[in-house]
Formats: sequence, structure tokens, C-alpha cells
Amino acid sequence: MAAALTFGAFAVTTLSAHAAEVSPAPGAASAVAPAAVPEAALPATFVTGNPLGRAAAELAAPITELDGKALALRRATTLGETLDGLPGVSATSYGPNVSRPIIRGLDGDRIRVLQNGTASLDASSLSYDHAVAQDPLSIERVEIVRGPAALLYGGNAVGGVVNTIDNRIPREALNGISGATDFSYGGANRERAGAAQLEFGNGQFAFHVDGFARKSADLRIPGFARSAQQRARDDEDVAQPSGKLPNSDGQTSGAAAGASWTWADGYAGLSYSGYDSDYGTVAEENTRIRLRQQRLALASEVRNLSGPFTAFKFDFGYTDYEHKEVENGETGTTFKNHGYEGRIEARHAKIGPLEGAVGVQFSQNTFSALGEEAFVPKSDTTNVALFALEEWAVNQAVKLSFGARIEHSSVKPSAGGNDRFDNLPSRNFTPGSVSAGAVFALTPAWSVALNTAYTERAPTFYELYANGPHLATGVFEIGDPQAKLEKAFSTDLSLRYENGPNKGSVGVFYSRFTNFIALNNTGLTVDGAENPLPVYQYAGVPADLYGFEAEGRARVWQGYGNLDVELRGDYTIGRNRDTGEPLPRIAPLRLTAALVYGLGRWGGRLEVVHASNQGRVPANDLTTSGYTTLGAALTYQFKAGGAQWLAYLKGENLTNQEVRLASSVLRDIAPQGGRAVRVGLRTTF
Repeated sequence: MAAALTFGAFAVTTLSAHAAEVSPAPGAASAVAPAAVPEAALPATFVTGNPLGRAAAELAAPITELDGKALALRRATTLGETLDGLPGVSATSYGPNVSRPIIRGLDGDRIRVLQNGTASLDASSLSYDHAVAQDPLSIERVEIVRGPAALLYGGNAVGGVVNTIDNRIPREALNGISGATDFSYGGANRERAGAAQLEFGNGQFAFHVDGFARKSADLRIPGFARSAQQRARDDEDVAQPSGKLPNSDGQTSGAAAGASWTWADGYAGLSYSGYDSDYGTVAEENTRIRLRQQRLALASEVRNLSGPFTAFKFDFGYTDYEHKEVENGETGTTFKNHGYEGRIEARHAKIGPLEGAVGVQFSQNTFSALGEEAFVPKSDTTNVALFALEEWAVNQAVKLSFGARIEHSSVKPSAGGNDRFDNLPSRNFTPGSVSAGAVFALTPAWSVALNTAYTERAPTFYELYANGPHLATGVFEIGDPQAKLEKAFSTDLSLRYENGPNKGSVGVFYSRFTNFIALNNTGLTVDGAENPLPVYQYAGVPADLYGFEAEGRARVWQGYGNLDVELRGDYTIGRNRDTGEPLPRIAPLRLTAALVYGLGRWGGRLEVVHASNQGRVPANDLTTSGYTTLGAALTYQFKAGGAQWLAYLKGENLTNQEVRLASSVLRDIAPQGGRAVRVGLRTTF
């Protein structure tokens, strides 16, 4: 079984149960070398899915965890590209340097991207050309909640949560010194990437330092940058680059330091991190984005208390973010976002059959855009919320969960001397959410999970107050200052199986939105800097999103090595209920099949991914063609010099297919990379 897992590099089911066999990512090593810890000593812990620390099989909401070797071999330049292809997860993709996760067709402010449970406060939800200010090299584990997580994280988690977790604030005692390194080269953009971390402690005080850097060239692509449909629409004087995607190079670096005081029943610590990035925006040949983020985090947990509460957990993060859009060496627009978010969770003693937790979440941030292309005003947003989650184990076969959340948010705009933002009203909202779920164990191997939720989301500052040219999307955006709460009823049902190396799940989901705040084409145009810009306005519409997700792994041969088969698929449909028109940027039907073989220290994987054409698009949108790609990986694990080593060789898009993601706003001018090979070496000590 150990050898088989070595090659389960891209498995997307929860992998924590095999943590004894995988290495922590640089920037987040565990206190003890993985091989020294027995498998039973590392139970799954979910920070995102449930404050009671339940494993995925016990939760009604569908959750995927990605860590260790599976994360190492999926790791790409961006968080979105790293997670793209997991069940229900696609990516926005604005060239190779910018990509944000999409869950079940929902993106932007409906998906919360968290760092250790609190917001990182970048500008990635505002615009598709704004990068997530986190690098996959610094991440130890990623937890993904598919479907509403608004109960714990607010209405803007109506579509789900992506929580990245690192060990920059050590959560357990450290004795002695441990560390990790990760180096890789290759890919379609000839990327050079490296990361290193060091941890040490005396059993009471624990310290952590890490750093990372990556640099890439322009992306190599198969054929033209612009699609055949787009080229047919282009004027004769439009450049038609091929072979490489212009202005797609980039570089990123960062570092962090943290420390904790640990004891038998808890810890308290802090960390400071910095992140810098400089990358080209592929929609504008002479424009680059220079991004900087600094973050201070505090965290503490106290367990095994007596009295009405048995545990307390506190997380707090303060972020100072800025990025500049530089055109021909001159700064055009500067975006700034600074503020904080904190959470306090208290687990209470058992009340009759109920186990549960209550909590408070609070946040404040100030966002501003300065320059000629600023299309939103300076805005101050504050939020405070109360939530509760309760669980009832009716018997060994039935577990119920239910909870509620109420929050209050306010948004205050400031014109800052820009006439377009004069006389805008401040807005206050009081959204609420409730949820209920159940897990029914049919047999020791089979279970059924049902989850339902009613959620409300307050509109964001840009949905309320946008008024200007948004050049990243090529439109003139207008907000609705009188927008009301977005409301949704969501449910999903899944059948799960797990028996030794064989596991799988299949599920369906449905979300019905009232006042779905969409950016709609008005049919009007305004004069732009070079060409007329279509006018789009935010307005509430009724919408439905529904579909299915399935994944499974089965051992088909065991003898001279182990051979597993993995299958995965998902499909989402989104539509405006009033008009029947499809919602934009929905990924098509996607199917994945892989053969995974393990023998001793060696492992191999052969994977085929098929995506259908996407013909369900709004009026005036272009369709995307289907594609089938082939990937392969070869791994070798060994010990040398007192350290554990993992060497790998990956082949990506080996058939050199033209891949255009239907979920990308730039799908017709920026395809994915062509055929490429990547090599890497990781070590832990």
C-alpha cells in the first residue's frame, strides 16, 4: 500500500490518512520527520470544514484536502491552476501568472480564499487580472469546501471556501531542528522555482522561517494566441502572435518568520510575512502589475478546559496590500487594500446529546483605487458576525448537524475628488444564514450525506459603486447603489464509499438564487481610450446552478507492485431563470482517468483529461472547443544524508493540445501552455 500511495500523486480525495508517507511542503514542516510518525498518530484535522475538528467522512458538506506529495506534484504557478481539475473546482486563468479558484461555477466574492482561516485581503475578487497574494510554494495543506460555507465564513462564502494552511505559527511543540527544501524547473514557461524552510524549538518555544522565489519566461503555446473564432472577428491590422504568449513572464518572491509558545493543551504565537510579484498582463502588451503584500498574523488555541467551554481558538490577521498597474514604465492606477479580520471560536461542553461551538467574526478593510483607470471609489467595509454550530450523534449510523449565523456589514464610499463617485450613499446590511446536514452510515463502507443551506450575501463595494472603464475585462462597469441582499437556497446529496485502498463518491448539487447579482450587458457603449467600450451594469437576476461531481480510486491489481485506477468527473450548468440564458464562464463536462502504479520506491502515473466543448454561453460570447490532454509522472523516493528525498519528472500536455478554459475571461486571446516537461527535487530533514 505504501508503494501505491507513492504514485497516487494527483488523488483528490482526502489524503491526511496517509500523512505518515508524505512530506510537508516547504514553509510548513511538521515537528517530526514524516517517516518517524506512525500513520495512526496523524488523524485528519479540518480547520475549514468544522470547528469541532471532524474528518471529511463525518461531515455533510463535501470537502477535499490536498497535502503532502499530492500537493507537491500538482503545485503550479498560481493557486487556481494548482486546484483546477479537482471535483467541482475550475479556475479563472488570466494568463499563467493569475488564476483564482472557481467552485461549482461561482467565483469572485462568492468564493472565500483564506489563509489559515482568515482573509488575506488582496484584490483578486475585484478583477481577473489581480493575482491571489499567496504562492503555492508556501502552502502545507489546502482545504476546499464545495458548496455553501457561509455559516462559518459569511455570505461571501456562498459558493465555497479555499483555505490554505501553513505552519508559520507552529501549532505543536518542536524539539531540535527540522526543515525542507523544494526546487523545480521546466513547464511551458520555463519556470525556475525554489523554496526552503527551517523550524526549531526546545519543546516549549517553537520558531519557523521560510522563503520562496519563482521566475518564468513567456508561456510557450501550441499555435496562435488568439482563437480561430477571435481571429475571424479581428481587423486586418491586429497582431497575431503564435508560439509564445506575449507579456506572460513573471517573478514572485516572499518570506516569513513566526514563533509560538506551546504547552500540552494549546499554543499562542504570531508570524510576519511578505509577498512581492511582478508580472505581465497578457491582455495589454505594455502593462505590468507590481504587487506587494505584508501580513501580520496572531493565533492561539486552548484545549481541555473545565466548565461550560472546553476549548477556545483565536485567529487574527492584519494585511497591507498594494499593487500598481504600470504601462510603458508609468504607473497608471494604484490599488490599495488594508485591514484586519479576526475569529474567536469557543467549543462548549456537551449539552444533552449536542456537541457544538459558538463564535464571533469581525473585520474591517479600506479599499482604494487611485489613477485615471480607477473604476471604483475608496470604500470602508466593516463586518461583525455571530455563529453557532451544533452536532447530534443520534446513533452510530446517523449524525446530524445544524447551525446559524447573523452578521452586520456596512459599506461607506468616499469620492476622493472623482466626480463619478459623488453623492454615493452608505449602505448597511444584516444578512443571515442557516444550514442543516446529515450523514447516514448504510454499512461500514457506504454512507449517504445530505446538506442544505439558506444563505444571504451583502453586495460588495464594487457591485454597489463601480462606475468606470475596467480595462482588464474591456467593459465600462456600472454598479447598483441600491442593490439588495443576494439570497440562495442550496442543497447537495452524495453517496460515499471507502474500504481500504478503494474509495469514491458521487454527488449532485443545486443552488437556487434570488437576486443573483450579475454583471449584465446593457447593449450601450461609451467612448474608450482606443475603442468604444460596451456598458455592463450590476443587477439582480434569478439564477440556478446545478450539476454533479464524482471521483473514485480502485485497486485493480496487487502483486509485483500495485496498480490503481482513478476516475473523476464533474459538470455544472448555470442559467438565468427569467431568460433561460446561460451564466458566463462555466466549465464544461470534464472527465479524468488515470493509471497509478507503485513498486517500492518507484512510482508512475499516466493521466488523460477530457473537457467537452462549451456551447452554453451568453449571447455575444464565443464558445470553446473541447480538448483531450495526456500527462505522465515518474517519482522516486530515497533516504540520504539523514534526509528524505523525492525526485520527480512530469510531462504536461504531452499531445500539445490547444487548451482554452471556458472559465477564463481571456480564453480567446490566452490559451494554456503547450507540451512541457518539469523536473523537481524535494527534501525534508
